[in-house]
Amino acid sequence: MRQSSLVVVAMRLPIDDSVALDGACEWRRSPGGLVSALHPLLRQTPATWVGWAGGSGPAPSLPDVDGVRLHTVPLTRDDLRDHYEGFANATLWPLYHDAVEQPEHHRRWWEAYQRVNQRYAEATAAVAEPGAIVWVQDYHLQLVPGLLRRLRPDLRIGFFLHVPFPPPELFMQLPRRAELLHGMLGADLVGFQRAQAAHNFAQLATKVLGVSATDRRIAVDDRVVRIGAFPVSIDTDELSALSARTEVAERAQRFRRDLGDPERVILSVDRMDYTKGIEQRLTAYSELLASGHIKVRDTVLVQVAVPSRERVGQYQILRDRVEREVGRINGEFGRVGEPAIHYLTQPFDRIELAALYRVADVMAVTPLRDGMNLVAKEYVAARVDDTGALLLSEFAGAAAELSQAYLVNPHDLEGLKQGLLSALQADPADVATRMRGMREHLRRHDIRAWARSYLSALDENGSLLHRLGGTA
Repeated sequence: MRQSSLVVVAMRLPIDDSVALDGACEWRRSPGGLVSALHPLLRQTPATWVGWAGGSGPAPSLPDVDGVRLHTVPLTRDDLRDHYEGFANATLWPLYHDAVEQPEHHRRWWEAYQRVNQRYAEATAAVAEPGAIVWVQDYHLQLVPGLLRRLRPDLRIGFFLHVPFPPPELFMQLPRRAELLHGMLGADLVGFQRAQAAHNFAQLATKVLGVSATDRRIAVDDRVVRIGAFPVSIDTDELSALSARTEVAERAQRFRRDLGDPERVILSVDRMDYTKGIEQRLTAYSELLASGHIKVRDTVLVQVAVPSRERVGQYQILRDRVEREVGRINGEFGRVGEPAIHYLTQPFDRIELAALYRVADVMAVTPLRDGMNLVAKEYVAARVDDTGALLLSEFAGAAAELSQAYLVNPHDLEGLKQGLLSALQADPADVATRMRGMREHLRRHDIRAWARSYLSALDENGSLLHRLGGTA
């Protein structure tokens, strides 16, 4: 078995769900998310990615993708039900997102979480060369750093949490809180999206484990675990260049014609998730239509809501509610050939997504809680002419960086309505000034700056960056 000096460990492999007849795989690129964040780095860096390939049963053998070796971890139907759909997405996910939905607790889910994390740790130990850098990703695998350290104490281990980390009063509800903290503290560096999350983690380490901690360092046995904020970003130059292409501009023009050539287009691109604030956004839009502040003949909302976790009951219920509300709004306010909302559930490729970003006069990114939300950053990068207004939730991690967006509290319906109107009616000069400022920030803080910042902190002696030839 080939070994690697850089190993990324994540729940999913970064590929599509099917393999072509010629055996080829492609990167799975969805709006935002882990794959979009890491793809620009790893396609230039010899590495191994450890993860699940989709489906259940034996792990398939997959070819390299863009030079990245893929090492598959097998999962059974029970694993998927109890680890992925259960503990990860029905216990941790709602709790980490301010308990927007009530977390559930079941012993068999925890047992599956332990079992699957052990499997990932063993797979990683088998492919990492001596002294390798291992970068474990996200809430599905919080036990892996601790398990891996016991198996391979020679490794340099990093852990990065892409979602929010909750305040102590929420995390304390978890029956297995100490085990989860110990798992994360198996890393040499624990990274978060925001400084507040690192502060929460340090407080909990002190309260639950009785260790000495600051917002930068935690003493664990004879080691020091460093913690900090490393806001994830995007490949700004790549998306800007894509958006400037003639075919993207032409596709954007066709989209606008297909929408009836309205004066203003509002766009939202989300996974179907109760944390994304889709229902609150639809309510605000509906009330603005009812009050006459927005009229269907000159303004249209395009809501892209890509299905996710459809086997989890809460997500099935949410999708039904959203579709009923879209139908109600279109039935009440739409006209023949002029729906009030264009509701789309299919994923878009990169060219189509860039064209959608270019056609949108207002991008509404209003999650109730989000670790970062890369869609907001992608929209800014795509606005190559410095037009377009970003309506952004205060509770998205991106709000800490994109402060020139039109910031709103999505829990405040009146504030959300006013924010949407402000973005729609903003003076073009003000819109351009805001957009230029945000685009300049993203040029300085792109995906490579994120990777360089995190990997430099993880690999203090600089040997990894040297081996990577400076690509990070």
